[in-house]
Amino acid sequence: MTNPTARAAALLKEHRASIDRLDAILVYTLAERFKHTQNVGRLKAEHDLPPSDPAREAAQIERLERLAREADLDPEFARKFLNFVIAEVIRHHESYQN
Repeated sequence: MTNPTARAAALLKEHRASIDRLDAILVYTLAERFKHTQNVGRLKAEHDLPPSDPAREAAQIERLERLAREADLDPEFARKFLNFVIAEVIRHHESYQN
């Protein structure tokens, strides 16, 4: 018979290892995303386009909320997260406008 505390510790270690891998995936994915949005910001600046696109942002938020529901993730959390990312992207785009 296995020790329940030892088994719980082993399971905890496995979960934490998975969380660590997923955190790394999130960081690298966000870095890749920002590389593309920075290129978009430079392109917008070169062509004197506004740094923000409210219609696209609204569509992206709707899309992300739908994806969140499909993935069984709180859509409100997904919306807040995307709004945070969008604000950072706009900040970058505005910096290229100057």
